[in-house]
Amino acid sequence: MTTDATGDPTRTLPTPPDGESTLQSHRAAAQARMRDLHPGWFASVMGTAIVAVATYDNPGNLSALRGLAQGAGAGLAVLAYAMGAVLVVAYALRWVRHTEAARADLRHPVMGAMHATVPGGLLVLAVMTSVVGPELLSASAVTVVVATLAILGAALGLLISVAFAYGLFTGEHPAAAVNGGWFVPPVVTIIIPMALTPLMPHVGAGTARLLLALGYATYGMGFVLFLLTMGLLHDRLVLHPMPPAALAPTVWIALGPVGVGTLAPLALARAGQSVFGAAAPAVTLLSQLVGTALWGFGLWWLAIAVTLLVRYVRAGGLPFHLGWWAFTFPLGAFTVATVTLARAWQTPALEGIAALLYVALVGFWSVVAVRTAAATRTGRIWQR
Repeated sequence: MTTDATGDPTRTLPTPPDGESTLQSHRAAAQARMRDLHPGWFASVMGTAIVAVATYDNPGNLSALRGLAQGAGAGLAVLAYAMGAVLVVAYALRWVRHTEAARADLRHPVMGAMHATVPGGLLVLAVMTSVVGPELLSASAVTVVVATLAILGAALGLLISVAFAYGLFTGEHPAAAVNGGWFVPPVVTIIIPMALTPLMPHVGAGTARLLLALGYATYGMGFVLFLLTMGLLHDRLVLHPMPPAALAPTVWIALGPVGVGTLAPLALARAGQSVFGAAAPAVTLLSQLVGTALWGFGLWWLAIAVTLLVRYVRAGGLPFHLGWWAFTFPLGAFTVATVTLARAWQTPALEGIAALLYVALVGFWSVVAVRTAAATRTGRIWQR
């Protein structure tokens, strides 16, 4: 108790204890992290889920490793589910509590495309569930999970694709703003058929035809957007200086639309056998030929991505940031596409290429996962 100038007793405000001050600083830091949450975090879910699918597929097709591959794939699937659940809550809270910051990111020419990793993660989880889910869930639960993730992912993916494109069309962006991250909305749209086809055996004939039609429609939508974006990126790389090292991983993202673009026609052809009737064998063969042709371009782009990566490393290296997850899903999608084509063509040489790609995929995923965990522990990952 103290006395003021008039003689009235006053009470001195207590100084917050050190523990309370620390708690307040932690809360402020958590709020700042939530406000500035990077929109590309869900790329880690996409990358982990595709590694689960690739592992479960047992690249190389060695019978001795089949049990191990399926067990490891199931374990990675559980990890992907856990990551997805945490990030869904985090993203929802950010949009509710920090709406303006999230909208500003959506309008950004680099950050904006990364928002599509959210529906992309949901759709890849749906595809993963259709492949690995029977190891973990009942058949009915697999169908419910796939349907829920497919509906949410497709609706959100189309919404973000239109919103991001609208921002690009109505804004003014220099040629240097073009980057491989712009492939994310197209690849998400191409994934939609992969999430819809597992549902077709569980619905009526009319609904199955509708899902098949929607699958081809969204495939065309995403693939044309991929071609347009590839043209922009090709011109940007040819006519302007190389992107800064921080954007080097985005060059790899083009493998995503190529990989999924190879897989989707094959999945649609298999799912539509009863709809195509006598034409089914012809549709399957045509899908296989088109997929193989696109896969061939993927081999060329992979060589470009590798040589450019080597150039960046020799020029001074790549700073680590969350965008390194761009090395995982695209390469994973291309790996799964290679496995699928190897078994469609029944060619051991392609199976061998798939095994080599898988080894590279696991290496990339391991490095990025470890570095992400370390950067999260030190707090560096939250720095944009």
